[in-house]
This record gives sequence, structure tokens and C-alpha cells, in this order.
Amino acid sequence: MTLLSKTLSRVKPSPTIAMTARAAELRAAGRDVIGLSAGEPDFDTPAHIRTAGIAAIEAGHTRYTAVDGTPELKQAIRDKFARDNGLDYRPEQVSVGSGGKQVLYNALMATLDPGDEVIVPAPYWVSYPDMVTLAGGTPVIVECGIETGFKLSAQALEAAITPATRWFVFNSPSNPTGAGYSHVELKALTDVLLRHPHVRVMSDDIYEHIAYPGFRFCTPAQVEPALYDRTLTVNGVSKAYAMTGWRIGYGAGPADLIAAMRKIQSQSTSNPCSISQWAARAALDGPQDSVTGAMALFRRRRDMVVARLNAIPGITCPVPEGAFYVYPSIDALIGCQTPGGRMIDSDEAFANALLEEAGVAVVFGAAFGLSPHFRISYAAADDALEEACTRIAAFCAALTRA
Repeated sequence: MTLLSKTLSRVKPSPTIAMTARAAELRAAGRDVIGLSAGEPDFDTPAHIRTAGIAAIEAGHTRYTAVDGTPELKQAIRDKFARDNGLDYRPEQVSVGSGGKQVLYNALMATLDPGDEVIVPAPYWVSYPDMVTLAGGTPVIVECGIETGFKLSAQALEAAITPATRWFVFNSPSNPTGAGYSHVELKALTDVLLRHPHVRVMSDDIYEHIAYPGFRFCTPAQVEPALYDRTLTVNGVSKAYAMTGWRIGYGAGPADLIAAMRKIQSQSTSNPCSISQWAARAALDGPQDSVTGAMALFRRRRDMVVARLNAIPGITCPVPEGAFYVYPSIDALIGCQTPGGRMIDSDEAFANALLEEAGVAVVFGAAFGLSPHFRISYAAADDALEEACTRIAAFCAALTRA
């Protein structure tokens, strides 16, 4: 007799975490492994933010707070939305969680019933479909291939909507591809959504501030104000401010939705870490020069990694508009064999062989819903990225046709 739920059997462990764990195991065994699987900046949280966290401890801000955020942090979030996105929210329209993932999960848990559908463009962040499943809904995956720049078309969105659709999940710039939607591209999608008033929009904007020259970030409620009351706009401090471990994410949307999310959170984790909330306030309200500096660093790394990968026969690597990932195609390498005798019959096989035989940890494309690709996070040290690209080139050069 099993004690586990049927729902759990339909959910997969996070492949990104699994690959990172496997790389750590190999390192512990003495192997030289370069980890490019985790989406985490390789530099420290800026000093003024760390100082704010320490000051919060010294000031005794170590007790419970309101379930979904302190008034001070909510004000900083409201100011951020007004300043950066032209969106005006009241305090009761703002929710703070332990990372953006919790905010997304709370919204799905609060709104989905069995049979409800959620449109998820692929490639997608690995957690979207499984969170929908855990909440009782059905993920509807719409593939967006390399030929479309990994972007969803208005026609594909229209075709995916049914009377059972409850949410459309939108992520730009994207994890895993770095693809970003222009104002024109996003307006085409919001025009479709206007024709379907029963569909809400879940916009994951976590990579908003990692956007490269030539691409200008925009978010659905900003592009189409008529969707304001149907949109949950989610963001956080983890990526732009190198605060992954502080675990603060936030969202803003209709007050009734936020109240429902608050109820969910009150019975799960209660408030996010009080100290982290004060640090997050300093991140949003304080100087933004660290964000500008990080952008220049990520852009340089992006350009180097894209150039190095595109020089490898069998790999095609589009140039991302934002985030800190590349999502190269290995279609031309499927069917090859490694010197160690491993068959490359899938992108998962490619990633596993690359780790075991070349000591480079990446995440296979099937984890993100679109094959045959793999994801590299270039939020890593320059020398590690250079060496990883050298190893990938040598690994691919040694492949032979079976």
C-alpha cells in the first residue's frame, strides 16, 4: 500500500536541481566539473542590501510580519511598479512570498479546479507544468520552436484557448531561452486575450532587468491596460540583485485574487523571512547601479558563449534578448556516439554524456518541453565559461555517427 497521493505521481522532480546535485556528487568524488545548470548570479548580493539585512537583525526585525509582506516592502514594490512599468497598485493588490515560485503557486492553488486548463508555451521554466498539476489543473503545452525565435504567435495562442482555459502563463525574457517579446509581439497576444475574458494572465517578469540593447522590456498589463484586472504580474529580487538565497518574490493583481493567495499562504508558510523583506526593500528603493553593472557583465558573457557555441559544428545557438541563458539546438548531433560508447539519441543523453565524459553540467531541453536542445546558464565566472565551451567543442568533435 502506498501512502503517497496520485497527484504526486504525476509530478517530476526539478531537472535543474537534479543536474546540479549530480554535478555536486561528481565534485565530491574528486571529478573536475563545471556547473552551468543553475540559474544563479555568481557574484554577491550588493553591499547596501546586505547592510540592510544586518541592520534589520540589529533593529529586532526578527518577528512575524503580515502574512504576505510588510507595509514598507509593499510600498517599495508599489513604487517599483509605478516607476518601471507605469502600473498603479493599492497595498491590498500586492503579495510577497518566499520567492517568485511561491507567488505563482499560490495563485494557481487559489484558482484551479480539476478540469481547468493553463496554457504554457514551451520551452518553459521547468516548474510551470508541475505547479499546475499540483494545483489540480491541466497544463496545455504549446511548442514554440527555434524557427519562431521560441516565441508564441497570436494564432497559436488563439488555437490553444478553450472554454476550460483559466490562465495563460507568460515569461519574458524567458527561462530557458532568453527570448524576449517586443511591444508589437506582446500586443498581438494581448489582442487575442481581449477576445477571451475568462482567461487570466500570469506574467513572470523575474528577468525584467536583464534585457540587452535592442530589446525593450514590457509586460502585459502595461501593453494592454484593459487586461489590468485580469493580470497577475510577478517579479522578485533574486536575479537582478543576486539575492537567490534571500527568497523574496512578489506579485500584484486584482485584490480578490491577492486575498485568495493570502489565504493559501496563511495556511502554508505564513510570512516570508522578515530580515529578507527589509533587504528586498533596500534593493528596490536603493541605488540601481549594481543592476547596470551586472547587465554589462552578462552581455559580455552572452556574446562570448554564443560565438563559441556557434563555432561548433552541429550546434546552433540563437542570440538571447535577455536573461542569462542560451538554448542551443543539437538536432544535427542526434544519432551520434561518444568515445565512451554512449548513444546520443536525445538531448537528455547528450547532457548526461557531457557531464560524465567532459565534466560540464547543463540541463537537457526535454526538461523545458522542447527538444533537441540544452540550456546553459552563463551566470558563471568568465574562466569557467571559457573552459566549458572548450570542453563542449572537444566533446562534440569526438562524436561519431553510429
